[in-house]
Order: sequence, then structure tokens, then C-alpha cells
Amino acid sequence: MKEGSKYNIPIAKPYFTGEEAELIADVMKSGWVCQGPMVARFEQEVSRYTTAPYAVATSSCTTALHVAMLIHEIGPGHDVICPSYSFVATANAIRHAGAVPQFVDIDPATLNIDPAATEAFIEENYTADLHHRKSGNELKAILIVHQIGIPADIDTFAQIARRHQLILLEDSACAIGSTYKGKPIGSSGNVGAFSFHPRKVISCGEGGMLVMQDEALAEKARVFRAHGASISDFARHKAGATLTESYNVVGYNYRMTDLQAAIGVKQLELLDELVRRRVAVAARYNAAFAQLEEIELIKPPAYVSLWNYQSYPIRLRRGGAEQRNALMQKLQEEGVSSRRGIPPIHKEPVYDSGVCLFNTESVSERSLFLPIFPALAEDEVAHVIEAVQRCLSGIPARAGV
Repeated sequence: MKEGSKYNIPIAKPYFTGEEAELIADVMKSGWVCQGPMVARFEQEVSRYTTAPYAVATSSCTTALHVAMLIHEIGPGHDVICPSYSFVATANAIRHAGAVPQFVDIDPATLNIDPAATEAFIEENYTADLHHRKSGNELKAILIVHQIGIPADIDTFAQIARRHQLILLEDSACAIGSTYKGKPIGSSGNVGAFSFHPRKVISCGEGGMLVMQDEALAEKARVFRAHGASISDFARHKAGATLTESYNVVGYNYRMTDLQAAIGVKQLELLDELVRRRVAVAARYNAAFAQLEEIELIKPPAYVSLWNYQSYPIRLRRGGAEQRNALMQKLQEEGVSSRRGIPPIHKEPVYDSGVCLFNTESVSERSLFLPIFPALAEDEVAHVIEAVQRCLSGIPARAGV
């Protein structure tokens, strides 16, 4: 930060009103602080908001995605298609289940996995009965990601999934509050997973939620999240009679606490307002940056009826990671935090197989994210805009680009 600058603007900041503490206090007084009545209430509220018939809370979005694999019996010997332009948890959840992530390139205009590239990947790499031509693994599912809250093209992927008889899953970690063709993310009928990490639009500190329309799958998810117990502690407590649980599957301790759920209940009440504030900040950024020759902005397709702006990206038109990093450093000196474009999973050592995904790699190295959160003050927004405009003029283009 420049000497004398009064600004030190973070990339993100969770928004709490203080009312969350009152509900947390009620939970503590009740004596039921693990997965209990408040978790059930939070699940009901998420179900109501998304219009998904069933919601199952978990300890994180990663564990929710893992459970999504388990309830569909995805495991060893199976492949799951997903984007590489995502947080590593997307692929980790597939690996946790014993399956293999198969990375497909994104559409740079949407930052989401490309339907045409997905179709081509299937045709090129799998036999008619969906076995990988080299490994022999069976292709079981496509896991789309609504990256930074921008809905992926759910309907087109649903058509691909039906054509190849695949399961379609949604990593909706960033997307609560966004809408696709006028309908909330989570309402598609596919099993999807939300995140309540502090970087997300609403936060419980940590936590996740599965949504779905199938009651049998929801019940399986509840079993897997609680050590595999056929009856939950809360269900035994409510029964008013002696019940004995059994353990028919190997489960996990993926439970959300009632303390987290209490925060979630209050956060969900604020969701529409928090999205409105994010959209307002993004509108100011868009207006200021639209005419800058050095950068390009994301213009979502028509099927994106509402983008919650979980993050705000800009992308350099020329240059690469060196120029992007120089811009980030200059912004830091101006008191403006930023983050690099999402690192491609397929380039991480644990997943590096030598595959080349041109769009994913190009978008990642030329992108950065700017501060956006509901409490961002008017003068802070103005400072971010002015800092970007100032700093861009001092970034030299890469030779030959």
C-alpha cells in the first residue's frame, strides 16, 4: 500500500448484521448444538428459496459434492467430466469417491465448461458404451460448475447427459442467489451443492448444502453425512421411543452444527438484498471499465437471468501472467486487494497429466478478481475504479503480443 494511502480494501468480506448472534444464543441455550432442529430449519429455508424439494446440510461444499458422488454410486472404475477452471475441491470430490476427473475446456465468454467441447470430448475419448478408449473406465457423470456465480448452460448439458445416459451434477458453490432462465440455481432437479464459506455470497463460516428432487437420494445423503447411521441423533430424540440405529454403509462425519445453521438462517433472510448490493457495485465497475481498451469484461449469455457477482473478474486483452501479476502488485500498492484468475486444476502437481486446455490456461493467466462485497463503501468503489484506471496505464504489454 502506498505510504499515506487511507485505503486497505480486501477482496471480500462476509456481511453480518449481529442478529445472527441472537439465534446462536438461542441454540446454545437449547443445549442442542450439533446437527439438530436448527439444521433442519436451515434445510427447509434453503429448500424453499431454491424450490428444490429436498435439502441436506453438510460440513462444506466439498463434502456435499463427495456425498453427491456416493449417492449416485460413482466410484472406482468411473470417470466424471468437469472443468479445470474451478477450485481444486471440484476435482477432489471426484477423487474422494475413487473416480477420475476428466477435464474439459471452458468457453472464455462464460468461464464455464463448454458444452460443445464436452460433446466432442465424449465422442473422441469414449466408446459407444461409454468406456474410455485408454483406461477402460466407464463415464458416469458430468459435473458442471456455475463459476463465480455465473450459471452454466444447464439445459444444454441436460440434453448431453440424456443423450449419453449420464448423471448431471451441479457444483453451485458460488451460485446461490443467481438465476438461470428466471429460475433459481438449485431448482433444476439435478443434485447440486452450495457453499457457505466466507468468500461466498452468504456464509456460515463454513458449511455446505445439497439440493435435489429425489427423496430416496436425500435419505441416502443423510445417512452418508452422519457416519452411515440409519437413524440420526435428532430423529431418535424426536421419536420419543427407544430406536436403535444400524450401519449398513461406510459413512462420514460431514454434519453441520446448529451453531452454523443459525447463522445460515439469518444470512438466507438477507440473500436477495446482498445480491442486490453486489449487482450495484458491479454495475459501477461495468460502466467505468467498459471503455478501457486494456481489459475485457464478462458479458453473460441471455440464459443468465441474474448473476449474483460472487466475484468480479477483469481480463487483460494482451499479455499474460507477468503483466497480470504486475497489475496486481500495483493495485496492492494502491490499497486494493485482488486475486489471480482461478488456477487450472489440471496444472496442479496432483492432477497434472500433460493435457492442454487452451482457453482455461489463457483465461487464468490473464484474469484477476477485484474487491466486491455488500459493505463496500461508495468511496471505496470509486477508489478501486480509479486505481485500476491508473495502474493499467503503467503495465507494459508483453513483447510480440
